[in-house]
Amino acid sequence: MQLSARNQLKAKVVSIKLGNVMAEVVVALPDGQQIVSAITRTSAEGLALKAGDDIVAIIKSTEVVIGKDV
Repeated sequence: MQLSARNQLKAKVVSIKLGNVMAEVVVALPDGQQIVSAITRTSAEGLALKAGDDIVAIIKSTEVVIGKDV
């Protein structure tokens, strides 16, 4: 897969929570760190994502969102 985005991280799907419109996808990097991504439910279903899948997380510098549990 060749993309213009430079921030590409190999990862493995840990879990997926499907909502009505969005899906929360947790992926683990090779060093064990986890990233949580919010994608549309349609995208998650179209990719047929499931726990254990090897994926590439692509992070666009203009699309990073920060959250904090309060």
